[in-house]
Amino acid sequence: MGTLYIVPTPVGNMEDMTLRAIRVLKEADLILAEDTRTSGVLLKHFDIKNHLQSHHKFNEHGTSAAVVQRLLAGENVALVSDAGTPGISDPGFFLVREAVRAGVEVLTLPGATAFVPALVSSGLPCDRFCFEGFLPQKKGRQSKVESLQEETRTMIFYESPYRVVKTLELFATYFGDDRQASVCREISKIHEESVRGTLAELIAHFTEHEPKGEIVIVVAGADEKEKDKKQKQKSDHI
Repeated sequence: MGTLYIVPTPVGNMEDMTLRAIRVLKEADLILAEDTRTSGVLLKHFDIKNHLQSHHKFNEHGTSAAVVQRLLAGENVALVSDAGTPGISDPGFFLVREAVRAGVEVLTLPGATAFVPALVSSGLPCDRFCFEGFLPQKKGRQSKVESLQEETRTMIFYESPYRVVKTLELFATYFGDDRQASVCREISKIHEESVRGTLAELIAHFTEHEPKGEIVIVVAGADEKEKDKKQKQKSDHI
Protein backbone atom coordinates (compact mmCIF):
# COMPACT_ATOMS: atom_id res chain seq x y z
CA MET A 1 0.00 0.00 0.00
CA GLY A 2 1.25 3.47 -0.86
CA THR A 3 1.28 6.71 1.12
CA LEU A 4 -0.52 9.99 0.49
CA TYR A 5 1.82 12.90 1.19
CA ILE A 6 0.39 16.38 1.80
CA VAL A 7 3.17 18.73 0.75
CA PRO A 8 3.20 22.45 1.61
CA THR A 9 4.69 24.76 -1.03
CA PRO A 10 6.00 28.33 -0.65
CA VAL A 11 3.46 31.15 -0.32
CA GLY A 12 6.02 33.55 -1.76
CA ASN A 13 9.73 32.93 -1.42
CA MET A 14 11.00 29.76 -3.14
CA GLU A 15 13.56 29.39 -0.33
CA ASP A 16 10.71 28.42 2.00
CA MET A 17 10.50 25.02 0.28
CA THR A 18 11.85 22.34 2.62
CA LEU A 19 14.46 19.77 1.66
CA ARG A 20 12.06 17.01 2.69
CA ALA A 21 9.31 18.41 0.45
CA ILE A 22 11.66 18.41 -2.54
CA ARG A 23 12.70 14.81 -1.86
CA VAL A 24 9.10 13.59 -1.45
CA LEU A 25 8.02 15.25 -4.70
CA LYS A 26 10.97 13.72 -6.57
CA GLU A 27 10.22 10.25 -5.22
CA ALA A 28 6.41 10.30 -5.63
CA ASP A 29 4.80 8.19 -8.36
CA LEU A 30 2.24 10.93 -8.95
CA ILE A 31 1.93 14.61 -8.00
CA LEU A 32 -1.55 16.11 -7.72
CA ALA A 33 -1.67 19.87 -8.25
CA GLU A 34 -4.39 22.49 -7.82
CA ASP A 35 -3.12 24.25 -10.97
CA THR A 36 -0.60 22.32 -13.07
CA ARG A 37 0.72 25.53 -14.63
CA THR A 38 1.49 27.12 -11.27
CA SER A 39 2.99 23.92 -9.83
CA GLY A 40 4.87 23.32 -13.07
CA VAL A 41 6.91 26.46 -12.42
CA LEU A 42 7.74 25.21 -8.90
CA LEU A 43 8.72 21.74 -10.09
CA LYS A 44 10.90 23.12 -12.86
CA HIS A 45 12.66 25.39 -10.35
CA PHE A 46 13.64 22.37 -8.25
CA ASP A 47 14.26 20.08 -11.23
CA ILE A 48 11.37 17.75 -10.35
CA LYS A 49 10.16 15.84 -13.40
CA ASN A 50 7.51 13.51 -11.98
CA HIS A 51 4.08 13.06 -13.54
CA LEU A 52 1.72 15.93 -12.70
CA GLN A 53 -2.08 15.62 -12.60
CA SER A 54 -4.78 18.25 -12.03
CA HIS A 55 -6.67 17.98 -8.71
CA HIS A 56 -8.78 20.99 -7.67
CA LYS A 57 -12.09 21.84 -6.01
CA PHE A 58 -14.03 21.38 -9.25
CA ASN A 59 -12.84 17.83 -9.99
CA GLU A 60 -11.67 16.38 -6.66
CA HIS A 61 -14.89 14.41 -6.09
CA GLY A 62 -14.45 12.76 -9.46
CA THR A 63 -10.73 12.05 -9.29
CA SER A 64 -10.29 11.05 -5.63
CA ALA A 65 -11.65 7.50 -6.06
CA ALA A 66 -9.10 6.73 -8.80
CA VAL A 67 -6.29 8.26 -6.72
CA VAL A 68 -7.24 6.12 -3.71
CA GLN A 69 -7.16 3.02 -5.94
CA ARG A 70 -3.63 3.92 -7.03
CA LEU A 71 -2.62 4.35 -3.39
CA LEU A 72 -4.12 0.98 -2.49
CA ALA A 73 -2.15 -0.53 -5.38
CA GLY A 74 1.09 0.65 -3.80
CA GLU A 75 1.80 3.99 -5.45
CA ASN A 76 2.96 6.99 -3.44
CA VAL A 77 1.04 10.17 -4.23
CA ALA A 78 1.93 13.76 -3.28
CA LEU A 79 -0.68 16.54 -3.12
CA VAL A 80 0.27 20.20 -3.51
CA SER A 81 -1.80 23.38 -3.81
CA ASP A 82 -0.84 26.61 -5.57
CA ALA A 83 0.71 27.91 -2.35
CA GLY A 84 0.79 26.91 1.31
CA THR A 85 -0.55 23.74 2.91
CA PRO A 86 -3.25 21.79 1.03
CA GLY A 87 -6.52 21.62 2.95
CA ILE A 88 -6.10 25.08 4.52
CA SER A 89 -8.57 27.11 2.41
CA ASP A 90 -7.39 24.96 -0.50
CA PRO A 91 -8.38 21.55 -1.94
CA GLY A 92 -7.20 18.57 0.09
CA PHE A 93 -9.73 17.67 2.75
CA PHE A 94 -11.90 15.42 0.55
CA LEU A 95 -8.97 13.34 -0.74
CA VAL A 96 -7.47 13.02 2.74
CA ARG A 97 -10.81 11.87 4.13
CA GLU A 98 -11.28 9.26 1.39
CA ALA A 99 -7.71 7.98 1.82
CA VAL A 100 -8.15 7.67 5.60
CA ARG A 101 -11.44 5.83 5.12
CA ALA A 102 -9.68 3.39 2.79
CA GLY A 103 -6.98 2.73 5.36
CA VAL A 104 -4.24 4.55 3.43
CA GLU A 105 -1.46 6.20 5.42
CA VAL A 106 -1.56 10.00 5.17
CA LEU A 107 1.54 12.00 6.04
CA THR A 108 1.42 15.79 6.13
CA LEU A 109 4.78 17.55 5.92
CA PRO A 110 5.38 20.66 8.04
CA GLY A 111 5.86 23.75 5.94
CA ALA A 112 4.59 27.03 4.62
CA THR A 113 1.13 28.38 5.37
CA ALA A 114 0.13 32.04 5.30
CA PHE A 115 -1.80 32.49 8.53
CA VAL A 116 0.88 31.41 11.02
CA PRO A 117 3.46 34.14 10.20
CA ALA A 118 0.63 36.70 9.91
CA LEU A 119 -0.64 35.76 13.37
CA VAL A 120 2.77 35.80 15.05
CA SER A 121 3.76 39.09 13.36
CA SER A 122 0.50 40.81 14.31
CA GLY A 123 1.52 41.50 17.90
CA LEU A 124 -1.85 40.13 19.03
CA PRO A 125 -2.18 37.18 21.43
CA CYS A 126 -1.35 33.93 19.62
CA ASP A 127 -1.66 31.46 22.49
CA ARG A 128 -5.34 30.93 21.59
CA PHE A 129 -6.79 31.70 18.17
CA CYS A 130 -9.44 30.64 15.68
CA PHE A 131 -8.88 30.36 11.94
CA GLU A 132 -11.96 31.44 9.97
CA GLY A 133 -10.44 31.38 6.46
CA PHE A 134 -12.47 33.20 3.79
CA LEU A 135 -15.79 34.69 4.82
CA PRO A 136 -18.78 33.87 2.60
CA GLN A 137 -18.67 36.27 -0.36
CA LYS A 138 -22.36 37.16 -0.22
CA LYS A 139 -25.00 35.16 1.63
CA GLY A 140 -24.15 34.59 5.27
CA ARG A 141 -21.25 37.05 5.37
CA GLN A 142 -22.85 39.46 7.83
CA SER A 143 -24.34 36.75 10.05
CA LYS A 144 -20.96 35.00 10.22
CA VAL A 145 -19.24 38.12 11.54
CA GLU A 146 -22.13 38.80 13.92
CA SER A 147 -21.71 35.29 15.36
CA LEU A 148 -18.10 36.14 16.25
CA GLN A 149 -18.91 39.24 18.32
CA GLU A 150 -18.21 37.47 21.62
CA GLU A 151 -15.25 35.41 20.38
CA THR A 152 -12.39 36.06 22.82
CA ARG A 153 -9.68 34.30 20.85
CA THR A 154 -7.64 36.12 18.22
CA MET A 155 -9.40 35.66 14.86
CA ILE A 156 -7.73 35.05 11.51
CA PHE A 157 -9.28 35.64 8.10
CA TYR A 158 -8.15 35.34 4.49
CA GLU A 159 -9.41 38.04 2.15
CA SER A 160 -9.18 39.31 -1.41
CA PRO A 161 -7.47 42.72 -1.77
CA TYR A 162 -10.63 43.95 -3.51
CA ARG A 163 -12.75 43.37 -0.40
CA VAL A 164 -10.34 44.38 2.37
CA VAL A 165 -11.88 47.78 3.14
CA LYS A 166 -15.46 46.46 3.07
CA THR A 167 -14.47 43.58 5.34
CA LEU A 168 -12.72 45.89 7.81
CA GLU A 169 -15.82 48.10 7.83
CA LEU A 170 -17.97 45.06 8.56
CA PHE A 171 -15.65 44.09 11.41
CA ALA A 172 -15.84 47.65 12.80
CA THR A 173 -19.64 47.49 12.75
CA TYR A 174 -19.77 44.34 14.89
CA PHE A 175 -16.48 44.47 16.84
CA GLY A 176 -16.15 48.24 17.30
CA ASP A 177 -13.91 50.84 15.63
CA ASP A 178 -11.33 50.56 18.40
CA ARG A 179 -10.73 46.79 18.13
CA GLN A 180 -7.04 46.07 17.46
CA ALA A 181 -6.17 44.29 14.23
CA SER A 182 -3.42 43.64 11.71
CA VAL A 183 -3.49 43.33 7.94
CA CYS A 184 -0.61 41.31 6.54
CA ARG A 185 -0.08 41.11 2.79
CA GLU A 186 2.36 39.48 0.38
CA ILE A 187 3.75 37.16 3.07
CA SER A 188 7.27 35.93 2.30
CA LYS A 189 7.46 38.09 -0.85
CA ILE A 190 9.56 41.16 -1.62
CA HIS A 191 6.82 43.63 -0.71
CA GLU A 192 5.65 41.91 2.47
CA GLU A 193 3.90 44.33 4.79
CA SER A 194 2.05 44.25 8.11
CA VAL A 195 -0.15 47.22 8.99
CA ARG A 196 -1.30 47.27 12.62
CA GLY A 197 -3.75 49.46 14.52
CA THR A 198 -7.41 49.86 15.35
CA LEU A 199 -9.99 48.85 12.75
CA ALA A 200 -10.72 52.56 12.22
CA GLU A 201 -7.05 53.25 11.54
CA LEU A 202 -6.76 50.30 9.15
CA ILE A 203 -9.88 51.40 7.25
CA ALA A 204 -8.40 54.89 6.83
CA HIS A 205 -5.04 53.48 5.72
CA PHE A 206 -6.37 51.08 3.09
CA THR A 207 -8.93 53.60 1.83
CA GLU A 208 -5.97 55.84 1.01
CA HIS A 209 -3.55 53.08 -0.02
CA GLU A 210 -5.14 50.44 -2.24
CA PRO A 211 -4.19 46.97 -0.93
CA LYS A 212 -2.56 44.53 -3.31
CA GLY A 213 -1.58 40.87 -3.13
CA GLU A 214 -2.67 38.02 -0.86
CA ILE A 215 -4.21 39.29 2.39
CA VAL A 216 -4.44 37.89 5.94
CA ILE A 217 -6.47 39.88 8.48
CA VAL A 218 -5.84 39.19 12.17
CA VAL A 219 -8.34 40.64 14.65
CA ALA A 220 -8.09 40.75 18.44
CA GLY A 221 -10.73 38.80 20.31
CA ALA A 222 -13.37 40.38 22.50
CA ASP A 223 -12.25 41.48 25.94
CA GLU A 224 -13.27 38.84 28.51
CA LYS A 225 -14.56 41.49 30.97
CA GLU A 226 -16.56 43.23 28.24
CA LYS A 227 -18.03 39.89 27.16
CA ASP A 228 -19.08 39.10 30.77
CA LYS A 229 -20.62 42.57 31.08
CA LYS A 230 -22.68 42.10 27.88
CA GLN A 231 -23.85 38.67 28.98
CA LYS A 232 -24.92 40.09 32.36
CA GLN A 233 -26.85 42.86 30.57
CA LYS A 234 -28.61 40.26 28.44
CA SER A 235 -29.60 38.15 31.46
CA ASP A 236 -30.79 41.24 33.36
CA HIS A 237 -32.89 42.24 30.37
CA ILE A 238 -34.47 38.79 30.22
